[in-house]
Amino acid sequence: MSEPTPVPDDAGGAARAATARSGMRPADEAEETEQHPRHGNGHRGDGVSRFDSMLRKAWWPQGGTAAAGHAEDREGEDVEAGIVALWQAFGRSREQRLRDRLVLHYAPLVKYVAGRIGTGLPAHVEVSDLIQSGVFGLVDAIEKFEPERGLKFETYAMQRIRGAILDDLRAQDWVPRSVRSRARDVERALERLEAKLQRTATDSELAEELSLSVEELRELFAQLQMTSVVALDDLIGVGRGTASLAETLPDDRAEDPVNTLVDRDSRRQLAEAVERLSERDRIVVTLYYFENLTLAEIGKVLGVTESRVCQLHTRAVLRLRGKLTEPGN
Repeated sequence: MSEPTPVPDDAGGAARAATARSGMRPADEAEETEQHPRHGNGHRGDGVSRFDSMLRKAWWPQGGTAAAGHAEDREGEDVEAGIVALWQAFGRSREQRLRDRLVLHYAPLVKYVAGRIGTGLPAHVEVSDLIQSGVFGLVDAIEKFEPERGLKFETYAMQRIRGAILDDLRAQDWVPRSVRSRARDVERALERLEAKLQRTATDSELAEELSLSVEELRELFAQLQMTSVVALDDLIGVGRGTASLAETLPDDRAEDPVNTLVDRDSRRQLAEAVERLSERDRIVVTLYYFENLTLAEIGKVLGVTESRVCQLHTRAVLRLRGKLTEPGN
């Protein structure tokens, strides 16, 4: 597993005093807790019932008086004491309802870790999916945590949450981990060469940096091409005319509207040119091109020789060509 994610230290009474001075509401304080989660160990309280009463507090009046600051400071200490009592009760009974209360209290940890991990992932990976995976890691951390060891639960839980998210990402990734590792090696080698050469590195220079031949490097590139995934519903560009990538892919089986229009217009002009031919020329063209008769068969129909039909055919084609190439057409 990668290096531990640093956990912000408990702000203690100073943070609560600052909250009181600014008149911050508990909803705002919860948002602060997502960045600086507080641990629930180290204080003694009078039981789970007081903790339940603290959780029912949903809003604090605006104001920055000293009395409100002291009251909020006491309430914060009581909440921490209630968490300690909840841990003790859960350690004795291992009831699911107590575990669920702990999950609700430490849920901001999941959002914090998922947000940190999500910043380095592709756009098609949803943070909500990371949070869902992280919740399972939080539940596992609560069930396996031992408060009597004197360790901070936040430090232990964040590692479990991070591990659960990474395990789920690896399970969904269809690319082998060895290929991902080689892709990172290529990226690092390119960065080193570009920083050293101050230009784009060639294939031979990159192959030498990786201790590979040029052919082996090209085979590696062919493998890495399959690791790039693009969502077809991603938008291209910004603005009112924005389209998704799927809308820009060509359909080889679809008819080209321009070619269809040109073909239709050419057929119309050809039909008009045939109508302007003489009757005998029109008969020759019709029997030869539409009825698929040979020149000898057309001669029998018209009562002329095959050579005469050939002359009539040539004359009709020249007349059609001249009519189609007129300036008006």
